[in-house]
Amino acid sequence: MIAASTSAPSVRFRKVTLGYDQRAAVQHLDGEIAAGSLTAIIGPNGGGKSTLLRGIVGQLRPAEGTIDIQGVAPGCVAYLPQQAAIDRSFPITVFELAALGLWSRVGAFGRVSGSDREVVARAISAVGLEGFEKRLIEALSGGQLQRVLFARVLVQDSPLILLDEPFAAIDSKTAADLMDLIQRWHGEQRTVIAVLHDSELVKARFPTALLLARRSIAWGETKSVMTAANLLKARALSERWDDEAAWCTEDATS
Repeated sequence: MIAASTSAPSVRFRKVTLGYDQRAAVQHLDGEIAAGSLTAIIGPNGGGKSTLLRGIVGQLRPAEGTIDIQGVAPGCVAYLPQQAAIDRSFPITVFELAALGLWSRVGAFGRVSGSDREVVARAISAVGLEGFEKRLIEALSGGQLQRVLFARVLVQDSPLILLDEPFAAIDSKTAADLMDLIQRWHGEQRTVIAVLHDSELVKARFPTALLLARRSIAWGETKSVMTAANLLKARALSERWDDEAAWCTEDATS
C-alpha cells in the first residue's frame, strides 16, 4: 500500500518487504528518510537498492508493510532510472525526452504551452545541452543522455527526487556537473535519494546513508554507516543469499 499527504516531503517505511515472484529483494525495512535530506543507498549488488526506489515511486507494491510518502503524491515523484532501462533506439529527441517531465502537470495528451516549452529549454541549457534539442537520443553519448535525464527531472520540479546509479558509465566532467545539480536540489530543501556504488563520493558528498543488503545493515550519518565492520557484515550477508528461498515473516528470521 502507498499512502500520501500534503506535509513536508519524507518517506516512511513500516516493516516493508518488496520482491518479485515470491522472492524478497528487500526485507522488513523500517525507518524514515527525512524531509530535505540527501541520502545515498549503498550495498552489494542484488541487495535491493533499485527495488527500493521502485517501491517508493509506486512501480512495485510492497508484499508486506507500507511506504508512506509525505508531501508529494506518488505520481509526482521525480525518478531517474538506470540508463539500461532507456530504449535508446526509440525515435525521440532531446527536447521531447526532457519534456516528459511535464507529464504530471499536462498529462499524456495535454497541450504543451509556450511557457512550458521555455521551462524545458531552460532545463536543457542548465545541463549543458543547449543546441541539442532536436538531436535524437540514439545519437548521444552516455554522458549526454544522462544530462537529458537530469533535465527531465528539472522540468518535473518535484520535492522528492530518486536517482538510480546517476553516475554509472559517464565521464568525470559530466559526473561533477550532475553532482553539483544534486547539491543544488539539496540546498533547495528537496529530498534526494540516490543509489550509488562510489563509496568515496558517498563519504564526501552525502550526509546520510542507508547500507542495504536486502535488510538494513546500518542507516544514519554516513560516517557511522560506512564503517569497515558494517561493510563486512553487508558483504558476508550477500554471500549467504539463497535466491530460490521465498520470503518469510520477520519473526521467523529474527
